[in-house]
Amino acid sequence: MAGTPGLCLDGLAVGYRRRRARHRVLDGLTATAPRGQLTVLLGPNGIGKSTLLRTLAGLQPALAGRALLDGSDLNRLSGAERARKVSTVLTDRVQVGLLTAADLVGLGRHPHTGPTGRLADTDRAVVGWALAAVGASQLATRDADELSDGERQRVMIARALAQEPSLILLDEPTAFLDAPSRVTVTALMRRLARERDLAVVVSTHDLELSLRVADQVWLLDRAGNLHTGSPREVIGSGAVNTTFDGDDLRFDPTTRTFELHGDAARWDEATR
Repeated sequence: MAGTPGLCLDGLAVGYRRRRARHRVLDGLTATAPRGQLTVLLGPNGIGKSTLLRTLAGLQPALAGRALLDGSDLNRLSGAERARKVSTVLTDRVQVGLLTAADLVGLGRHPHTGPTGRLADTDRAVVGWALAAVGASQLATRDADELSDGERQRVMIARALAQEPSLILLDEPTAFLDAPSRVTVTALMRRLARERDLAVVVSTHDLELSLRVADQVWLLDRAGNLHTGSPREVIGSGAVNTTFDGDDLRFDPTTRTFELHGDAARWDEATR
């Protein structure tokens, strides 16, 4: 059922192990990313958003607490089990060699294939469905390294869908896209969350768009505290203003946009 708990953080601490010491980047995180909804992860640069996503993806261990997916502790899942339940789209640009777009999406089926890794007809059907779901069927036979940034991002999302996961994690999926493509990809993730009853967590710096489109917000403030709720709730708490307002830029809770203030506003007015 859409809106039911999918991903739950229970006192989660993330960071790095250095020799025998543990360096905690974020601590005591408690939050929920429901199925059927788009959850956006916001916060200043360097606060630990990518570290959190990498921990949830299993790329580095949690330091304390738990992350539960449909009641199962992600830290206790085997690599194969996690691969079937969690898919990721990271900012790292993957070298795809001579793969076509369909070949690239097919990599998402590997958690479900046998020891040979060969795709069965059922796997190819899933690949076709995933490409269609993101509006990229026409790209299937194109060389992946010839795709535009927007096309490539659609294909990477299709690869994540092809895993048939319960949770999709995306780190800055709109970072290299133009404005129309950013809107398209963000709206796509919200639609897929609803249609496929997925828990979708997106880390992004596209604040204005996210606060308009998201169902749930996880906002890390400058002290590493996590504020959660609907966009209306998080905005109403003042957390967006205290985290992002500066001398020259302020967030307007009514319009959900950032406005220039002070010297920056006077300079902007003078150049018009």
